[in-house]
Amino acid sequence: MDILSVRIENPDGLNFIIGQSHFIKTVEDIHEALVCSVPDIRFGLAFCESSGPCLVRTSGTDHDLIKLAENNALALSCGHSFIVFLKDAFPVNVLNAIKAVPEVCGIFCATANPVEVIIAENTVGRGILGVIDGYRSRGVETIKDKEDRKNLLRKFGYKL
Repeated sequence: MDILSVRIENPDGLNFIIGQSHFIKTVEDIHEALVCSVPDIRFGLAFCESSGPCLVRTSGTDHDLIKLAENNALALSCGHSFIVFLKDAFPVNVLNAIKAVPEVCGIFCATANPVEVIIAENTVGRGILGVIDGYRSRGVETIKDKEDRKNLLRKFGYKL
């Protein structure tokens, strides 16, 4: 078995979600969950089919985001994994809806950070072992850092 690291290409620093599911129906069901969660959401979704023709299946509301998701999914080529790139929405707006999709098994990350996906590959195929999401910790927050964090949440409208 080989262990690989695949960097997610995200030239515009977009938020994205990587997860795993178990059925080809995933593409349509995640699409529906996203458009029902955030009006006018812009997204691209790609799903790596792991049986039959083993194609990358795609959907979305934005051609460029669909292409970005497609390219990243093909680079991963891990069975039953999916990736969603978002515009005009944050993962926190859609994560519960995605997790509620019956065929979704789990979420590896939801972020705009640089991400490396750690993959195991053998003669059968590939699987995601985990992700490296962002950078390592540099210390513990100060009182000013706490104030900055709280102000940021209020700026985004997540806290009153």
